[in-house]
Amino acid sequence: MLTEAEATQELRDSGLAMLHLHEAMVALEIDVSKVYSQLGLSTERLVEQLRDRKLRTRHDAVAAFWQAVESVSGDKDIGLHLGECAPLYRGQVLEYLFLSSLTFGEGLKRALKYQRLFSDAAQGELGIEGDQAWLAFDVVTHATETPRHLAEWLACVFIRFYRFVTNRSFVPSRITFRHSCPEDLSEHERILRCPVDFDRGSNRIYFDAALLEARSPHAEPELLKLHEQVASKQLHQLEKQDVVGDVRSAIAEVLEEGGANLEGVSERLGYRPRELRHTLSEAGTNFNQILNDYRRNLARRLLIETEESIENVVYLTGFSEPSTFYRAFKRWFDDTPAGFRTKYKDQAID
Repeated sequence: MLTEAEATQELRDSGLAMLHLHEAMVALEIDVSKVYSQLGLSTERLVEQLRDRKLRTRHDAVAAFWQAVESVSGDKDIGLHLGECAPLYRGQVLEYLFLSSLTFGEGLKRALKYQRLFSDAAQGELGIEGDQAWLAFDVVTHATETPRHLAEWLACVFIRFYRFVTNRSFVPSRITFRHSCPEDLSEHERILRCPVDFDRGSNRIYFDAALLEARSPHAEPELLKLHEQVASKQLHQLEKQDVVGDVRSAIAEVLEEGGANLEGVSERLGYRPRELRHTLSEAGTNFNQILNDYRRNLARRLLIETEESIENVVYLTGFSEPSTFYRAFKRWFDDTPAGFRTKYKDQAID
C-alpha cells in the first residue's frame, strides 16, 4: 500500500532537465525504452511530452529513474557520465539572469532566488569560508539523502554551466557529497578534476571566492530588468500551481471516504467552490481534470508498485462501481487493469 506522502507528493522539476537526461542517454546509446518501461512510461508519449517547454515532471520519481537507468546501462558511474555529455542548460530565463547580471556572484544570487524554476525540490545556498565560496545543491527527496547519481549529475551540470557563463573561468577547488565513497574514484577524478570528499553534511561545490566579483561580459542592466520580470511571472505561475497540488492532496485524503467533489474539496481547503474553480482556471486546469489525472496516476502506481487486488484498486481510486472504473481505465491506457499489470511485470522480469 502506498503511503499518504507517496500518494500526495507534488514536488516537480523543470521538464528541460528530463529532456537533457533523455538526450544524454541517447548519446550514450542507452536503451531508453527499457528505462522508461521500468517506470511504467511509454517512450513515444514521454518524448512527445518533453517537447513542451512548460512541462514539469514529478520529482518523487527521481530515485526510481536513477535506479532504472543504472540497471539498464550497467554503469555504476552513470550520473557522472550523463552529466558529462548532457546539453548545457540553455535558453531558459535562469541563463539570461546569469548573463545579464553585472557579476558572477549577482548571477548566482538571482539564480538561487528563482531556483524553483529549475526544481520545486531545490535547496541551493551560497556561502563563503575564508577565500573559498561554496554552492550547496541539496534537494528534497523521499530518501534520507540526495540519490548518488542525481547528486553527481547535478555537480557536472552546474560546473559545466558555470564554466560557460564565466568564459571558462570557473574552476571547482573541491566538491563534497552526502553519499558514501564509491569503490572506484577514477571517473570522479577524470570528470570533476578536483578533490572530492564523501559522507559530508551537504552536497557542495567550492571555488575561489574572488570569482564572485568577476564581471560578466554580457552584463546588460536594461535586459536584466526584463529577465527578472519574466522570472517573477514564471514564479507566480508556479505559485498558482501550488493550489493544484493542494487540490490533489485534498483529493487523496477524501477519495477513500466515498469519492471527491468540488464542493467537498473547496470546503476542506477553505475556498468557496466558485473561488476555487476560478483559481484552477487561472492555473490552466479544472477540478474534474485534476481528479481524473489523480485517479489515473494512482491506478497505474497501485497496479505496478503494489499487490493490491483490482477490486481494492477500484475502491482506493474512488469509484463506486467497478464498471465505471473499467471504462475509465480503458480510456486511460487502452487496456484492462489485469492486462496492464501483467504487461509491466513481464517487462520488469525481462
